[in-house]
Amino acid sequence: MKRRTFLLQGISTAGILLYSTHSFSNIFLPFDKQEKGDNLYAQFKDVPDKYRPYVRWWWNGDKIEAQELIRELHLLKEAGIGGVEINPISFPTTGDDLGKKSLTWLSDKWIDMLQVTFAEAKKLNMTCDLIVGSGWPFGSETLKVEERAQVVIIDAMKLEGPTVYETSQFNLFNNVDPDITVHNPSRTFEILSLKLVPDPMSGLDQVIELSDKRKDEIIRVEVPAGKHVFYALIRVNSFASVINGAPGAAGPILNHMDKVAVRKYLDHMSDTIQKKTGPLSNHLRAFFTDSMELEGCNWTGDLTEEFKKRRGYDIMPYLPFTMFKVGRLGGVIDDHYGANKTDEFAEEIKRVRFDFELTKAELLRERFTKTYLQWCKDQNVKSRAQAYGRGFFPLESSIGYDIPEGESWTTNWLKHRIGEEMSDEDYRRGRGYTMINKFVSSAAHLTGKRIVSCEEMTNTYMVFNTTLELLKIGSDQSIMSGVTHSIWHGFNYSPPEAPFPGWVQYGSYYNENNNWWPYFKYLNNYKARISSQLQNADMFTNIAILPATYDMWGEMGVQTDPFPEKLNIPYTSIIWESINKNGGAADYTTEIIINSSEVKHGQLCYGPRKYGTLFLVEVTSVNPETLAKLYDFVSTGGRIFCIEKYPEKSLGLFNNKDRDKEVQTWIAKLQTFSDRFILIRKPQDNGFLEWYKKLMDQYNIPHYLKIENPHRFVMQNRYQSDDKNEIIFFANAHMHNGHKTKVTFAKEIVNGRYGWVWNTENGERSRIDLKEGSIDLDLGPAESRMIIFNKEKRGKKWNPIPIEGLKSKTLNSGWEVELHHSREGWVKKIHMDELKDLKNTEFVNFTGTVIYRHKTDPNENIPTFLNLGKVWGVSEVFVNGKNCGVKWYGYRIYNVADYLQKGPNEIEIRVTTTMGNYMKTLKDNKTAQKYTVDRTNNQPIQSMGLLGPVTLY
Repeated sequence: MKRRTFLLQGISTAGILLYSTHSFSNIFLPFDKQEKGDNLYAQFKDVPDKYRPYVRWWWNGDKIEAQELIRELHLLKEAGIGGVEINPISFPTTGDDLGKKSLTWLSDKWIDMLQVTFAEAKKLNMTCDLIVGSGWPFGSETLKVEERAQVVIIDAMKLEGPTVYETSQFNLFNNVDPDITVHNPSRTFEILSLKLVPDPMSGLDQVIELSDKRKDEIIRVEVPAGKHVFYALIRVNSFASVINGAPGAAGPILNHMDKVAVRKYLDHMSDTIQKKTGPLSNHLRAFFTDSMELEGCNWTGDLTEEFKKRRGYDIMPYLPFTMFKVGRLGGVIDDHYGANKTDEFAEEIKRVRFDFELTKAELLRERFTKTYLQWCKDQNVKSRAQAYGRGFFPLESSIGYDIPEGESWTTNWLKHRIGEEMSDEDYRRGRGYTMINKFVSSAAHLTGKRIVSCEEMTNTYMVFNTTLELLKIGSDQSIMSGVTHSIWHGFNYSPPEAPFPGWVQYGSYYNENNNWWPYFKYLNNYKARISSQLQNADMFTNIAILPATYDMWGEMGVQTDPFPEKLNIPYTSIIWESINKNGGAADYTTEIIINSSEVKHGQLCYGPRKYGTLFLVEVTSVNPETLAKLYDFVSTGGRIFCIEKYPEKSLGLFNNKDRDKEVQTWIAKLQTFSDRFILIRKPQDNGFLEWYKKLMDQYNIPHYLKIENPHRFVMQNRYQSDDKNEIIFFANAHMHNGHKTKVTFAKEIVNGRYGWVWNTENGERSRIDLKEGSIDLDLGPAESRMIIFNKEKRGKKWNPIPIEGLKSKTLNSGWEVELHHSREGWVKKIHMDELKDLKNTEFVNFTGTVIYRHKTDPNENIPTFLNLGKVWGVSEVFVNGKNCGVKWYGYRIYNVADYLQKGPNEIEIRVTTTMGNYMKTLKDNKTAQKYTVDRTNNQPIQSMGLLGPVTLY
């Protein structure tokens, strides 16, 4: 694909910038060499290492040694891992460091260990990425005071006069001392302004200015009669330190809005390393930046000047009244803090708050993001980042990165019931992916990028209770949000001699001491096969969704992406899900993207994307320039669905009354297209899936699959490869229940092509026959299916394994059971007349492998299949001593026709359990207690073992 650049044009009125004219580069990067035809299947069957999942490799405390680095790389390679993200981090608080010394970040000895890693990874054909700095957000002990992050915070004291109020600088500073993750002991405070206002207040003309007292040690204020609020606006410099920083990179946070400081920091890192290693492009695929959790950083030295230049007025008189009481990561903890405001003044403040948030986002884009991207290019190393956080554009910030990244969580399993719930009332419940993923993947689609990485299945909670099945369910959900490349969170550097369970920072206990570690390769092979196809294709989308992000900025300020404290329109992500579950596909868009798009034949065209349908999700405020573009879109055939309301006013304070009139004029013009500018109501009962199906049928909204019986847990994606292959990936996210439905494929998918099932577990492929373009889709629990449509005609027919059959025989009783404890080494034998969940037996605290043996005589009719029923754990079956295979998710059904014989047969079923129940019993083990018992981590007892019913048929 040719290199092309589209510049996002700024919008201005009367010379005042509403959006920055500093371009967001829409650059189509040349793809790596893409595979076609038979090569695509060849790499599906035998996957190249570059498509395999990577791991975040925590160098705990940087207590690293060469031989252990080499050992762990080999361990990961054998487990099916394709690459590592080198991630120095603080030492775990519960670990025993064995007296090992920490190497200082960027020291000669630390760089020596980098070189050891690079050399061994190259031998193993593994890829290395390297995090910038350590922990998040990055910084270091050596930053100068002027290079450190700053925050401006308010203290608001309610008073009733007449009285004299007396306070001190010390008291004010103590009141606003930020409630953050890691305080910086060298933080300093400065009062920027002091004001007294009536409560409620109706405008700036009521402000009593007291800033002449801001240098006084003791501040005395004469309060008139009535209710008032005393405001102190305070700047805190060097307010926070790096979260989990390793030695050498654990000091104050860098000011990400200081371009010079950012470039200096980055150059210092690359220059120091490359003096010893030579060009890092010889060793690294990408530099990585973790999520921009800037702890609420909202200030830089020239912000007031930049604000006035961009927005056309002075922010300082308004600023205290735009702010809320905030806590960790800058999250709002009291949005009614300070004086009450009249409706008219509250509206004015919302406009100013939007302008403030927009200015910060622009500065972060120009001074951090663009600087970082240029630095990566200068090193000839790709850029990879979680380009979101409080203050960043949620979509546009990902646009320039070579590998934009989102994140998904297993932590939510016990809290939000992944695999068991899929609520419309709470967008988090049942979802492994975070709400930011759709913004990230949309940015990738807009710029033609095929590798969308993900901090996959982040785990700070159920470390010892995560199963391979749960990882698959959550990871499949990530795929549905647009992810094509997994970075498992995470692998802990931990020498074998470290006391059990080793050095554990976070993660799903990816460790050779985990019971399921020998089976981890099955999950990685599965993920690798999917990535081998999706990274060589483009995700299909033809619907765009405009969230009410700018309204949120004005109403409640920016949120802590990817985990906002609250949202103005909580159901926004349910819209794209409902489109997906009904056989369509959507991206998010923004006003900046819309205004940079071309309108062609009723489609909004940006880069490779063409959208003919647009949803506005309760958008109240919009720029008139955006509506002018949308008028062109609708007047040439495009359609807009406005959920709950039409936009009614403009954004920002400058010239807002005239701009409001422009908005209303454009809305009136759009309303003349009654069949293409349509107001719709959201469902009253939160039944968005059913609501969208009716809407889709009523308005003939585009979709490429007709799903007869859509289901909340069943999702799909469509990809198109360069050689015109069509890829449809289905996944059922329910852990216990299957789902059946008829699916009809659009003619554009099936015409001239033949359908195949590509088995993501073993790499085989089988032909499927369609009836009038349809198939009966039958997905078991946690099951997924990849269907390919291509030009190939001949191949063996697909015969799915049935879940039940004729001449069924249930093996209920007579089980001889051996329990092999993986930690304590004991073996115990018991007899089970009836299969039971181990959590309901005396072995509730067991961990390890349970071997179930049963003797059966099928006589004349030798069964074909063995169905284990419900299994909690990884199952492996042996019949007459011969291995019949491993099942680690969903239905545990084995084809045993070649293993059973006439006469007596012995069936042996091995179930490998989780570790959490046992870990709860280790009262003196701080790590075990931290992740199974302590505080918010107190987890319920988990099910384990073979529950059945076990049947032969």
